[in-house]
This record gives sequence, structure tokens and C-alpha cells, in this order.
Amino acid sequence: MSAATILFAGTPDFAQVSLQALVESGYAPAAVLTQPDRRAGRGKRLTASPVKLYAQSVDIDVWQPETLRDANVVADIVALKPALMVVAAYGLILPQALLDIPQRGCVNVHASLLPRWRGAAPVQQAILNGDKETGVCLMQMEAGLDTGPVYARGALPIGNDETAGELHDRLATLGGELLVRNMEALLEGELEALPQIEADATYAAKISKADAAIDWGADATEILRQIRAYNPVPGAFFESNGESIKCWRGELLPDLDGQCGQVIHTSKAGIDVACGRGGIRLTEVQRPGRKRVSGREYAAQSRLAGVRFA
Repeated sequence: MSAATILFAGTPDFAQVSLQALVESGYAPAAVLTQPDRRAGRGKRLTASPVKLYAQSVDIDVWQPETLRDANVVADIVALKPALMVVAAYGLILPQALLDIPQRGCVNVHASLLPRWRGAAPVQQAILNGDKETGVCLMQMEAGLDTGPVYARGALPIGNDETAGELHDRLATLGGELLVRNMEALLEGELEALPQIEADATYAAKISKADAAIDWGADATEILRQIRAYNPVPGAFFESNGESIKCWRGELLPDLDGQCGQVIHTSKAGIDVACGRGGIRLTEVQRPGRKRVSGREYAAQSRLAGVRFA
């Protein structure tokens, strides 16, 4: 089958990696669906998605519908006669009418080892829950949320100090490789999709800023996972001297003792804070409107003697 019969749908960086892998491997889609430009940054300027920017750079038609339930949008997709639709972090729900259009169906590039971590934030949840490994699945899309049978999967270990941003990038690369490796078989209908084990399913809900607030009464290990999982978005934070302080990096101090949130010691290595069990050393933080600094630099900027973080 011709690569021109492929349709791609995606929006953020994770999806752009898969799109680029397809193009560079000779599977350039006939058109790309991506979210409408959104206002972003301090200036709230209209900003195109990474998928749109890349697609335009290689002269692929870009479609940006507000909804996929528009009859005109569906008609345009029908007219394209796609053999396969590849979806990666698109951000819009595909109605059944659209799922039924491609001859070989719709395949989703999902950043977890399904059925573990269905939903919007699988990378963060894998870190928050202390998973030792995660991966990417190529899933046959159906009406349920990430419930479809799986064509192929690739796994990788999660580093002990790895942040969500770092893991995201490795998973994006793995997703592109897995997609390209199986593309011909997908187009020819030669891959068998195996059903997920429903009893093993877990759900990764969308992350909110409130989720990133540090509770110093928690176990230090859990807080460190939180710091890693919310780096770079939305950033784990705590309150100090009337400011909301982002915490980007830390180290485990299993034997540290003290009141929850109490600064026990500051040094060149960082700021040692007691938790519900054990403690952590803050090694990289950020005050509002300022750049990221080391724990030592933040301690020099602030009076932390006897401080107990909220």
C-alpha cells in the first residue's frame, strides 16, 4: 500500500517524534490532524503545535478542526481514503464514525505498557508509583479510553533519578522506532492485536497543579518521586516565606529526623528537609519569576534557619 494513504493525528512533542520517524522512513502521511493553535507563554501569543510546525516544514497538509464530529471534517477524511490512521497524543476524542473510516483502522502510540496506565498522564504515574519499567504500545483504537487490543509493545527501564521530562523523551524515541518497525505489517494487516487483560488495568488521570503540592508529612521516597514526576510540568512546589517555591531536583536522606517540613541543615550540597519518614536534600529549586538555582544558592538568598516549610 502507498504511504500516501496514511493519515496522522497528534499535537505535542511526543507526537512530533513519531511523525518525523514516519516521514524519514518513507511513510509520509497524506495529511496531518493537530489541535488548533493555542495561546501560550507570558505574552499569550497564538502558538502552533510541534506537529504542525514539523508538518509544514516538510510540506504536509495540516488540518486543525475544533471537533471531529463536524460532518465536513469527516467527509474530508473519507475523501482521503486512508488505509491507516496513526494517532499519538492528539488531544481530541475520535468518534466511532471516524474510527471506522481507515481500511486498517486507527493505531495509537501510547506511552505505557497497557493495560497499565491508561489515560492522560502515564509517564508521570509510572514515576509516582515507583514502577521499575514502562514502555510504548501500538494499540488498535476503539471507543473506550485506551482499552483496545495491542499490536506491539516495547519496554525500557526507568532510571532511579529520571524525571518525567527525561523519560518522556526516551519514550517518544521508542514510540517512533516501534511505529516504523511495524508500519509495513500494519498497512498489510499482518499484525494480530492481542486483547488487554482488564483486571490489570490502571488509570492515569490528567495532572493538575494541585497534585504537585508537596506534603512534607509524606514519606521522603514518595516526595522525591513527586519531584521527578512533575519535572518539568507542572513542577512540584512548597510554600516558604510567603512564596511558592518550585522544586526540580532532590536527593534521599533516609536517616534524617525532625519535624515535617523543617529545615535541618544547609550546606554546599543543598537544603536538608525532614519529611514524615526520612528526609530529602533540595538540590535545585526556583523562586517565582526567577531562574532555577542550586539549593545552596537558594539558602543564601533566604533566611532558612529554623524555617518549617508549609
